[in-house]
Amino acid sequence: MERLCGPELPFWVANQTLHTERPDLPECFQLTVLSWLPCIYLWAAFPIYLLYLKRNNRGYIMMSIMNRFKTVFGLLLWIVCWTDLFYTFHELRQGHSQPPIYFITPLVLGMTMLLATFLIQFERLRGVQSSGVLFIFWFLSVLCAIVPFRSKILQASSQSEVSDKLRFSTFYLYFSLVVCELILCCFNEKPPLFSSVVTDPNPCPETTAGFLSTMTFWWFTSMAIKGYKVSLEAKDLWSLNQRDSSKVMVPKLLTEWDKEQAKAKSEPSLSTQAVYSKPLQSTTNHTAGGGGGGESSPEEVEVLLSNQKAAPHQPSLLRALVKAFGPYFLIGSAYKLLQDIITFVNPQLLRMLISFTKQRGVPDWWGYALAFLMFFTAILQTLILHHHFQYCFVTGMNVRTAVIGALYRKALVITNAAKRSSTVGEIVNLMSVDAQRFMDLTTFLNMLWSAPLQIMLALYFLWQNLGPSVLAGVAVMIMLIPFNAVIAMKTRSYQVEQMQHKDARIKLMNEILNGIKVLKLYAWENSFKEKVLAIRQKELNVLRKTAYLGALSTMAWTSAPFLVALTTFAVYVTVDENNVLDAEKAFVSLSLFNILRFPLNMLPQVISSMVQASVSLKRIQNFLCHDELDPESVDRKNTATEFSVTVVNGKFTWTKEDPPVLHNINVMVPQGSLLAVVGHVGCGKSSIISALLGEMEKLEGEVSIRGSIAYVPQQAWIQNATLRDNILFGKPYNEQKYRCVLEACALTPDLEVLPGGDMTEIGEKGINLSGGQRQRVSLARALYSDADVYLLDDPLSAVDAHVSKHIFDNLIGPEGVLKGKTRILVTHGISFLPQVDNIMVMVEGRVSEMGSYQELLKQNGAFAEFLRNYALEDIVEEDEAIEELIEDEALFPDDALSNHTDMVDNEPGINEAKRNFIRQISIISADGDNTRCRSVRRHGCSQRRHSEPQEKKKPREVEKLIQTESTETGRVKTKVYLEYAKAVGPLLSVLICFLYGCQSAAAIGANIWLSQWTNDASRNQTKENVDMRVGVYAALGIAQGVLLLVNCLLCRAYSMLRAAKLTHHNLLQGVLRAPQTFFESTPSGRLLNRFSRDMDAIDSHIPENIDIWMRTFWYTLNVLLICSALTPMFLIVIAPLTVFYWWVQRFYVATSRQLKRLESVSRSPIYSHFSETVTGSSVIRAYGRHSAFVLMSDMKVDENQKSYYPGIVSNR
Repeated sequence: MERLCGPELPFWVANQTLHTERPDLPECFQLTVLSWLPCIYLWAAFPIYLLYLKRNNRGYIMMSIMNRFKTVFGLLLWIVCWTDLFYTFHELRQGHSQPPIYFITPLVLGMTMLLATFLIQFERLRGVQSSGVLFIFWFLSVLCAIVPFRSKILQASSQSEVSDKLRFSTFYLYFSLVVCELILCCFNEKPPLFSSVVTDPNPCPETTAGFLSTMTFWWFTSMAIKGYKVSLEAKDLWSLNQRDSSKVMVPKLLTEWDKEQAKAKSEPSLSTQAVYSKPLQSTTNHTAGGGGGGESSPEEVEVLLSNQKAAPHQPSLLRALVKAFGPYFLIGSAYKLLQDIITFVNPQLLRMLISFTKQRGVPDWWGYALAFLMFFTAILQTLILHHHFQYCFVTGMNVRTAVIGALYRKALVITNAAKRSSTVGEIVNLMSVDAQRFMDLTTFLNMLWSAPLQIMLALYFLWQNLGPSVLAGVAVMIMLIPFNAVIAMKTRSYQVEQMQHKDARIKLMNEILNGIKVLKLYAWENSFKEKVLAIRQKELNVLRKTAYLGALSTMAWTSAPFLVALTTFAVYVTVDENNVLDAEKAFVSLSLFNILRFPLNMLPQVISSMVQASVSLKRIQNFLCHDELDPESVDRKNTATEFSVTVVNGKFTWTKEDPPVLHNINVMVPQGSLLAVVGHVGCGKSSIISALLGEMEKLEGEVSIRGSIAYVPQQAWIQNATLRDNILFGKPYNEQKYRCVLEACALTPDLEVLPGGDMTEIGEKGINLSGGQRQRVSLARALYSDADVYLLDDPLSAVDAHVSKHIFDNLIGPEGVLKGKTRILVTHGISFLPQVDNIMVMVEGRVSEMGSYQELLKQNGAFAEFLRNYALEDIVEEDEAIEELIEDEALFPDDALSNHTDMVDNEPGINEAKRNFIRQISIISADGDNTRCRSVRRHGCSQRRHSEPQEKKKPREVEKLIQTESTETGRVKTKVYLEYAKAVGPLLSVLICFLYGCQSAAAIGANIWLSQWTNDASRNQTKENVDMRVGVYAALGIAQGVLLLVNCLLCRAYSMLRAAKLTHHNLLQGVLRAPQTFFESTPSGRLLNRFSRDMDAIDSHIPENIDIWMRTFWYTLNVLLICSALTPMFLIVIAPLTVFYWWVQRFYVATSRQLKRLESVSRSPIYSHFSETVTGSSVIRAYGRHSAFVLMSDMKVDENQKSYYPGIVSNR
């Protein structure tokens, strides 16, 4: 440095800097370190930042006034810096030689200012609204310039005249310009042209937030204010950031997963070749060596090959997740590393502060500087920690989005064999429970490496402080590990048992809710309630055992830092008489022991979460590895032939392992014809339809269908949407076409009965429609789709005879709306067979006969046999039906008018209509009296319409069957807390609060005793009182542990479980005693949510949260009381601080609480939609609505994340 600054300007002068009341840094230090530091930073960051800007082009920003000012100030700074440089050259020519530093520093600064100006413009061209790199640069420049700023003023005040006026002036001009640049850098540029921010009606402010706003989460303030003023609603939420949406996240994971699958497929073949080549080589060697051995080697080869095929390499979902989300997560890991390092700065600063208080005659500014540094590191640590959590939570959110999207897409294309092994409930569990476990794990995943790092650093600093005595504390920690491992293993087995009881309880509740009508009619509520409560009692018994273990574990981990401290201090003072426990050693060690507390507490939890997540990972991976349906199994592009549907030599099976279900199928259906498929039960009629849809495994043959397909399954699939939406199924609404469809499907009278007409909301699985109505809605959907080929799987079985006839005549038959379309009808209704073009008779999975009605009758084969059997059954059934109809006073059966209540009408005209209707029922009729049937039905409908009061019609249209799940608004009512306290028991609640206070008092007492112990060092009484000091300190610690154990047992194992039992009992009682209308308007999923997720919160989460809150409250209260007692002046600070924190808490909780509620409500539709989709996947595929449903699912997930994302930020 002497070469740069010369002998006159020393680099460091301790007396001038540290040991003085007016500290100042030497000029050489200012011109080198302080001037170069910002420049080194910018030049180091420039290459990486330039590469980043080239890869991320967000668009073009028009040059604004602010941008012009930034550029002008940057150029002025360059001029100012080089003015100093040219002035130095001028001085050199005048004969005043200056040290080299006066040339180098202005040159470096000038070039750096030119670089900064170039970046200002380049960022504008790449669409950067706020620059973090430049903000840090300007901030460092101002920070480093503050010292020379003060230094020059001090020099000027001590001298009568400024010696170097030009440099003095240029510096202050430089300082002013740098401050202006920093201020301008705090503001944002306009969004780039044509960016999504401009088009989005409610964009997230984060996308346009400045660097400073992003670092401090200031951009969230607007929502926090709104949430504080009024309760937030779904419409107040910002749009989800594009980068976090399903549109971006799901393809990201699927791309990596596809790569993994491709790699897994290629790996077995390579390894097979390797295995195959080795034995061949050994075979030749063996043969050369001696006879006979060569014959056995090929068998070995076969065994190796078969083994290789038996255990194919599975693609790794973990690797796909790491590749997709790892880079983003690593940014959070970098923040965590930084935070861990800063954590250990505070104990060192505390050591310096304690030693400062001991020293005499040191400058006061040392103390202020140390106090400020402690405050600054705490703020910096908090800021970094919250950014680490932000990255972790967002990664978790993105993983959940991607996994849900991947599962949904897979569920739409899995084979029937896969569906056999994965039920709808299991797949829903994968999406809800297993995807959530990934989300929970990412939050603390960094603790896997961070916890050991923190423990090692803490032990290193403790060793420096207390020497080998630390090994005693390490021994205690090592002893606690197997103890907690045993508890963790036992707890996990209890968790499995508890989940089994919970599954049994929820399964029973599901059955109760599905059959609630029967349950109420038989008055079986009490017996079923007892069954549920018996399972619940088993669940609570397991929970009680878990609580006992949890209490032991909590006591062990909470007491761990204290036990480590006790053993370390005890060994330290007893091992050597010269070891004195003074304040510096005790409290620095104590702060390090407190740092140990968090990693020691978190590590077992993280390992437990990892075990759970690994199970979930395996489950999801297995599901994603299931076989998919082959989209090419049915040729949809065949236009060469005049046949609409062709099957040649078809052999089909449901799964590859099972024997074929359909053999030697040869079918050719001409364009516009009606083919009926008949046969006995289980002969393969529905399988034919499934084979045509591509739902079965094609072993041999060819299948081709020309044009689009409409499919009506045997069990109608109805969505939870309006009646109209179920019929339209994504097609545009056409009034005339829609009315014709309703008429043809005999749905017009139903609209008169349904509360809101065709806008009536249909409950899940069509709960508020009868079986016949559901089937007719399914037929209407097919008709409205206007497809080329109609596959109808026994659609008339669920409707009554007269409705069946109407549908056949008006829709399916030769004179129906579908004439001219190709129709394949699976049916048992032999009355319609004379009117079809062709009949295919199935016998044991083969086509027995095929031809027209007359041809097959003449053949007197399988068809004639089928006809004789079914005709006999139908005659018996019809006779019984006629007798019942004559005896009954009801006008028509339920399905005739789709009315759920019996209608009694004794008008003569109506009775006459009834007799006419009965006369029309025939077993086999080629032609029915259609007009008469329809007129009778319409007459009945008009009678029904006139009998209704007119005024009832209007409100019916606005009625909604299933109400949207409501959310509470505002603060949680005091009544809720009191109800819970009442369930726990009022006296027990008071006792628990008191015990928490005692436990906290014992913890504070131990610290006070330790401070008294350290005072012995100053009085030279360390030797006499050692036993007493250690004994009392141990007693206080043990008292703390015992109180904690008693509290946990009382709280979790007794009182909280009592509250859980009582709450569940009241909930069950309330649900079982609710009227039938309640179950019609409330989805079963919502009720199950109360019994599963919400009860789980009462069982597990609420006791944990109460425990955390009570400990924090009492600890804070005790600290405040101690501080106030020791330092009364502290009360002056604490009063305004308390008010401020109380206001912040109210301000924050109002928004956070409402966001949690909105997130909870928006989560249910994801699983409901998923469950619904899996059930109707064959219908969705048949109509080609795959991508529309995927989009719908993605929208529901994004809607949920819209409330989850601000919820994450609100916690920061």
